[in-house]
Amino acid sequence: MAYLRFKAVEEAAKRQPLVPEAPSNKVSDYYKSASFDMDKMKQSLSPDVFKKVKYSIENGKKIDEDTADAVAAAVKTWAISHGVTTYTHWFQPLTGSTAEKHDSFFDAISGIEKFKGSALIQQEPDASSFPSGGIRQTFEARGYTAWDPSSPMFLWGTTLCIPTIFVSYTSEALDYKAPLLKALEAVDKAATSVCKLFDRNISKVTGSLGCEQEYFLIDKALHNSRPDLVMAGRTVFGHNPARGQQLDDHYFGSIPPRVYSYMRDFEIECHKLGIPVTTRHNEVAPSQFEVAPLFEEINVGTDHNLLMMDVMRKVADKHNFVVLFHEKPFAALNGTGKHNNWSLITDTGVNLFQPSSSARENLLFLTFFVVTIKAVHAYSDILRASIASAGNDFRLGANEAPPAIISVFIGSQLTEVLNELESNGNIKIEKGDNMYMKLGIDKIPEIILDNTDRNRTSPFAFTGNKFEFRAVGGSANVGQPMTALNTIVAEQLSLFKEEVDGLMKDGKEKRLAIVEVLRKYIKESKDVRFEGDGYSEEWVKEAEKRKLPNVKDTPRALDAYLVKKSKELFNKHSVMNDKELEARNEVLLENYIMKVQIESRVMGDLSLNHIIPTAIAYQNKLINNATGLASLGLDNTAVLKVIEKITEHIDAVKSGVLDMIDERRRVNKIEDSREKAIEYCDNVKGKYFEQIRYHVDKLELFVDDEDWPLVKYREMLFIR
Repeated sequence: MAYLRFKAVEEAAKRQPLVPEAPSNKVSDYYKSASFDMDKMKQSLSPDVFKKVKYSIENGKKIDEDTADAVAAAVKTWAISHGVTTYTHWFQPLTGSTAEKHDSFFDAISGIEKFKGSALIQQEPDASSFPSGGIRQTFEARGYTAWDPSSPMFLWGTTLCIPTIFVSYTSEALDYKAPLLKALEAVDKAATSVCKLFDRNISKVTGSLGCEQEYFLIDKALHNSRPDLVMAGRTVFGHNPARGQQLDDHYFGSIPPRVYSYMRDFEIECHKLGIPVTTRHNEVAPSQFEVAPLFEEINVGTDHNLLMMDVMRKVADKHNFVVLFHEKPFAALNGTGKHNNWSLITDTGVNLFQPSSSARENLLFLTFFVVTIKAVHAYSDILRASIASAGNDFRLGANEAPPAIISVFIGSQLTEVLNELESNGNIKIEKGDNMYMKLGIDKIPEIILDNTDRNRTSPFAFTGNKFEFRAVGGSANVGQPMTALNTIVAEQLSLFKEEVDGLMKDGKEKRLAIVEVLRKYIKESKDVRFEGDGYSEEWVKEAEKRKLPNVKDTPRALDAYLVKKSKELFNKHSVMNDKELEARNEVLLENYIMKVQIESRVMGDLSLNHIIPTAIAYQNKLINNATGLASLGLDNTAVLKVIEKITEHIDAVKSGVLDMIDERRRVNKIEDSREKAIEYCDNVKGKYFEQIRYHVDKLELFVDDEDWPLVKYREMLFIR
């Protein structure tokens, strides 16, 4: 095993950068060349057909068969002209990744290429083989994928990919996209209704998303020499190197040549697909990097993030890298997040979270700003559940990742604005050429972009003209947290409109009614606002006083989906029914159980088959050395002490692993998923993972480097 380690290190050290080949020096020459976007639709469809498609996309209406046939014919011609031979419905099952089943355009019976509107609109994958949480049994195999025309079709290799939703034969959602589309419809409806209090011309509000994707790059040979990385996506063992990230010299540093070539290559592929990647840089931890796109409509941005991750994996293989999206692949280093930058945009071009120099426009801004904070306060448990995963449990609460306590950071200036608005009861309306509002808050018209500092420990931070949901994990499908966020904001906007309408019905002037409700919301949601260090023990104690939940593990966090308040919320806005919520909860619990189970098995395998035999072999060398020294009448005390320490650690590893295996056998007999997940969390992971790791990592320090079987952190993180 040690031989394989050194061979992998030697191979990695010899790598040279691969020069990427761009179709042109100008990105604009090939941007969206592999995407069947609205411009290509317009060019290839008749004006009447294009008008129908555009109307359907913009208004969420069903596309009729004749229109679908026309689109299918146009996209087939375009795809075949690019050498494409197959098509697939590209969907997002509850596995967390994407799925596809390829079919050929070629019809062997007729001897020609065919693609009808019916094949574009619908396909039938096997629903029982994907996670369904009990909605589909093994003998109930039928499920459907249905075309989502609001997300562009694209080419990947020789396949036309058609973004779709995935539902069961009995119509329940089996994916992340269907609930997301419903949540976006809900927030559009609620936000538009509130916007009309300010501007009757606003008829649609669209959610906007920009995902900052962090990742690690590890040489393929080094990665493949670590069974834990291969099987679990993270290192279950590994002593910290002498130099990690403490010098802060990697962050924004010069990008290593091989990594730079890789970045350029996957960016080229992303640009062909219409993924608007614009930013690249070194992240804080060694071998950690980040890519960020421009903002897009949330549904498209979600699809593009998943597609980008797939592109990154495939291009990494070409460059002899493996890309890691796991939330905590390396202990004591920064974890991997996916910061969701979220805002709401009107069809008149107004960013509802954009402060203005106009007092009237700032009242609109303050409305959405305060309502969002109120929503986070009222439903923080749902937001916590939406980002819960086995990987994220390792990440949250350290190394610049936010804690499990959901709070909102808004900065000192906006804090002062809200405090003054809350305390000021003397609201005056003054009339002039334009009716405007004086709130007695001189600062409001002066709110400008970047009016906040940044707080890297805040899970949900306002960053100037958007909110940044920083708690989302690097491997996550962002459809889940975006579904939660947009649903809770839709609910709070609906409640806000009801309260304002009630006050107006009682005779209160509209703007005074708006301000009265905002002041009430500011008071009620004040506890969720926090500007300090989210890692401090003081904040944990303070959060407890404020009655803010601090749910540190996934099994308990997922409870939030099943409480009465949550079920009522998702049902009210037709996002998910009780059956879908219960099924999703079951799937997420099962996923957690399996991931902890896999890591436990990997730890056992590495310990019993690699670490302990290596340590015993080295121990025998030392015993021979001690015996030799004694036979020569020389002092062997130092060697005996090392032997004693190694023996202690070997015994601890062996007993820990065997006890963990016994505990796992006990837990596996539990049938209830929640109880089983909690037992895995508390009595398998919680009781044994860190204990076993501690002793293995100590053995790494004692055993001769020439004998140690696992590629070390210093090799994985600094050979690139």
